[in-house]
Amino acid sequence: MPGQLSDSDIAVLLAETKPLPEDYLSRLQLRPKSGHKERELDVTGAAGSDFQLIVRQSLINPLDFSVILGYLMPGSNVLFRLRRYNGRSHQHTNRLEGNTFYDFHIHTATERYQAAGYEEDHCAETTGRFADLGGAIRCMLQDCAFEVPQGDQGSLL
Repeated sequence: MPGQLSDSDIAVLLAETKPLPEDYLSRLQLRPKSGHKERELDVTGAAGSDFQLIVRQSLINPLDFSVILGYLMPGSNVLFRLRRYNGRSHQHTNRLEGNTFYDFHIHTATERYQAAGYEEDHCAETTGRFADLGGAIRCMLQDCAFEVPQGDQGSLL
């Protein structure tokens, strides 16, 4: 990877306001893609950072989903995953802590996991804040400083 991000860099990127386009709901409607449904939405943050919101769901198991916030590293084509909201479809183990669970969970990029040679967003915590893909998207939008257009009352999925 062309560089690592510190915990403070990650926090700044997560807090950066990310205005969504007026048509974001239609642009997040999933389309079939080799065994799953997926959509991507590019978003430019208020400070000029380039982000990508990726939404995926299995065609077979509705609890097998991911909502990913990636940051496009400047001067490269590397997508650094800042946050990932996953469904209850697989067991996860935090390798540094050694705890294992099978539940809905949220991954967050950490400096510690990068330094240990793991994927930036490997560390995860269980959550009871969502139980389906639409709920995971809502949590992502709330947690990661997305600015939803005024008057938006549409359904996420």
